[in-house]
Amino acid sequence: MVKKVVQQNTIPSNSLKMSAMSESSQDTRIPVTILTGFLGSGKTTLLNHILDDQTHGMRFAIIENEFGDVGVDEKILSEKSDEEVIEVMNGCICCTVRGDLVVALKKLHKKIEKFDAVIIETTGLADPAPVAQTFFVDDDIQSMYVLDGIITVVDAKHIMARLDDEKPEGVENEAEEQVAFADRILVNKTDLASTIELDNIEKRLRKLNPMAAFYRCTQSKVEPKNLIGIKAFSLSRVTEMDPEFLDTEGEHEHDPSVSSIAFKFDGYLNMHKLSELISDIIQNMGANLYRYKGVLNVAGMSEKFVFQGVGMLFSGNFEGTWAQGEKRECRFVFIGKDINKKTLTDGFMSCKCDDKLRFQLGDSVQANGPKGWTPGKIIKLWDEGNPYRIELQDEQGTNVWAPVDVDSFVKLP
Repeated sequence: MVKKVVQQNTIPSNSLKMSAMSESSQDTRIPVTILTGFLGSGKTTLLNHILDDQTHGMRFAIIENEFGDVGVDEKILSEKSDEEVIEVMNGCICCTVRGDLVVALKKLHKKIEKFDAVIIETTGLADPAPVAQTFFVDDDIQSMYVLDGIITVVDAKHIMARLDDEKPEGVENEAEEQVAFADRILVNKTDLASTIELDNIEKRLRKLNPMAAFYRCTQSKVEPKNLIGIKAFSLSRVTEMDPEFLDTEGEHEHDPSVSSIAFKFDGYLNMHKLSELISDIIQNMGANLYRYKGVLNVAGMSEKFVFQGVGMLFSGNFEGTWAQGEKRECRFVFIGKDINKKTLTDGFMSCKCDDKLRFQLGDSVQANGPKGWTPGKIIKLWDEGNPYRIELQDEQGTNVWAPVDVDSFVKLP
């Protein structure tokens, strides 16, 4: 919990050590940026912009944290980048898997000559304070790395609701913590809010953190030079704001009503069934979904279907072909309040299909067309994700798709 104090005269001994190291002109430690922000704010989009940018000339090591035990982000990170990506899975990096972060950082340091900096993208439910604390309370990490800054991305459409979330007693509001500890705050998705709304958002955020630099943006587009290599993190500022910052006994307690479902499986999905499922999820569960994303293997398509969403806002497209030798599998993560894990899992499993079809090119069939059952001929297989494209034997030579390879759409004459 962030605590406001008027004055803090004593500086922990660890910070004195840190100051001495920072002032040394021979400091060879690797700078680290913590990238945080509530679920769906645009952190991975920002990370991709940084990786795609060619002006900074830097190579980064990336540490990804997922709340569940299945990762998705490493499948949608920029394919142009040549980075080292390490996943810290199945828990929040600020609490349950904090030890894994230390292990990952020590592992990366063995490859020190390959990297200019490290970027840690936290799960949207993380409190950045314990993550930052890692760089001051572990002597080995302190000698290897220096915390460069904390970047917080906020979603202009949803941030006010997240700040107003009622939490059980003793449970922190993660969105507040992420804003309070930031050195740079990106108010993202400004196209979804009016100027008056944006002014009110910034006013409220500045009450939580008057010292941070603010950037308004869409699609998380901010010049990397304003975010990386900024030497912005100030231990004295943080300890003034939160005197217990270096208390390693503190625990971050999550809201028990918030959970995640993370799942992956081999096989193909039928596009028609998938579209119906996604519409049903958004309509019936969207209000309680903080964040969802996935990479899916759709039958008949050479590209990955990448989707993501926040609440009722959904986007999904085919992008990025499956690499030669890459395992074609489906994986997704849903995080929300009081979500039904069985409904989601069963829904995706019901979309599975076989990529082998009952009919072949040129076969004569009966198709359930605009005028009911009509004779036709198979002219294409797996056309835009549909098992069959059929030319009907009518006066117009109408073409129809059979979206599912079942008798209710296409059958023997």
